[in-house]
Amino acid sequence: MTVRSAKYIKLLAIALDLDHSMSKTILLLAASPVDQAKLRLDVEAREIDEGLRRSQHRDQFQLEKQGAVRTDDLRRALLDNKPQIVHFCGHGSGEDGLVFEDQQGKTQLVSTDALANLFELFAGEIECVVLNACYSEVQAKAIVQHVGYVIGMNKAIGDKAAIKFSIGFYDALGGGRSVEEAYKFGCNAIQSEGIPEHLTPVLKINTAWKYVLEKSQQRSPASPESLPTNSGKGIDRFSLVQQLNALLPQQLDMLILTLNPPAMIVPPMDAPHGNRTAALLRWAESATGCGLEQLQSVLHRIINS
Repeated sequence: MTVRSAKYIKLLAIALDLDHSMSKTILLLAASPVDQAKLRLDVEAREIDEGLRRSQHRDQFQLEKQGAVRTDDLRRALLDNKPQIVHFCGHGSGEDGLVFEDQQGKTQLVSTDALANLFELFAGEIECVVLNACYSEVQAKAIVQHVGYVIGMNKAIGDKAAIKFSIGFYDALGGGRSVEEAYKFGCNAIQSEGIPEHLTPVLKINTAWKYVLEKSQQRSPASPESLPTNSGKGIDRFSLVQQLNALLPQQLDMLILTLNPPAMIVPPMDAPHGNRTAALLRWAESATGCGLEQLQSVLHRIINS
């Protein structure tokens, strides 16, 4: 699936106006159907809750929990809680999808495409998804097209390792660390227990989201020196991003060819559209880039040609 303009427009609008002092909602979803092996999901939920409660930045997080999750519960929980972080603990089935519960509490598989399409509806709202379930790397690869970060498992993971990962991950988030750093703490928590599964969790990153998030965190009226040399203060940056992401592939290629950034700055043509435009924008407003004014000028000529 090609990453296209609509979700990136929404993502940028939210992230550029983000108030980083606001608390983040973590939505913890658990499913353990009666016809599957029983998991200690209550222990995982308790450890996450306790870790956040004792953390230095506990006031910045609000934990919402829901168990025995059915497909309708998933959608409603996302709509009702408006989370920035979604944590699913339960069973995974690789290519077949993630395991939820049906009306009788038995297995209800939700396909990878269905999950990816659901999270696409929340593009720009959810920062991170943790899929603490066996073989969930498949779903992580699909969902990361629509959110900032997704953690999945590249093979089966035991209960103890899954719980230890969660403890390390949320201890780090509660300590003010980034998602990428928290992921490393989670893996180290597994390794520190002598459990040979610390390489099972894998982190997928949406580079366009990461770039936007970093730029929004740098914005501060009291720190003008943090602005890039070629930031183009008089330019409507959001409008510029809208236009970039609405370009046809051949128009984007023409823009890149005309501006001629250094080799390897912009990802190749088979890379996601949003990744390429984010890289071009990042280069243009850097100290060695062409500047946003020239980017906008060439862009308008291509659009109007």
